[in-house]
Amino acid sequence: MSVERAKLSFRNKLMIAATLLLSAGCANISPEEAAEKASVDMELRALAIQEVRAKQAVGTRVWCVPFARTASGVQIRGNANTWWSQAAGKFERTKTPKVGAVMAFSKSSRLSMGHVAVVAEIVSSRMVRIDHANWHRNKISLGMGVIDVSENNDWSRVKVETNPGAYGSPYAVSGFILPGTAI
Repeated sequence: MSVERAKLSFRNKLMIAATLLLSAGCANISPEEAAEKASVDMELRALAIQEVRAKQAVGTRVWCVPFARTASGVQIRGNANTWWSQAAGKFERTKTPKVGAVMAFSKSSRLSMGHVAVVAEIVSSRMVRIDHANWHRNKISLGMGVIDVSENNDWSRVKVETNPGAYGSPYAVSGFILPGTAI
């Protein structure tokens, strides 16, 4: 599947999900809120998982960047800590999580090259689930919880679920890069 087709597929699925939710008696929420409750593009997600499995089968290192690029359709290259600045003027960026968006973690002493993940689900205004690779060395983590622990409720600091129900130290987040929004 081409990246352009994948982007259209993602947008179409968001609009269909929003329409279905609204027509199913959920008229008290906006299309944007309905789209946030939509699921990720399962074709892109499956492709990203397939690429990881192929790398694992031959002993090749698994990284977060190729996984996030494939799973989201956001075509940015380079270390994860450069994605936020690279997206400026090319993709819409936001400080609010959206399903399918790339969560860009800032560079830190614990994340020397930053980190990127794909928002898989909005659980609440302070919690999301992400799909990503290499949080645990050479593995993918699907549906991993992330909680906003920032003082201003602005998603600038988060804790990531390291094991089911256990959240680690806080990490800085630059923001969220929206797929299919090339400027």
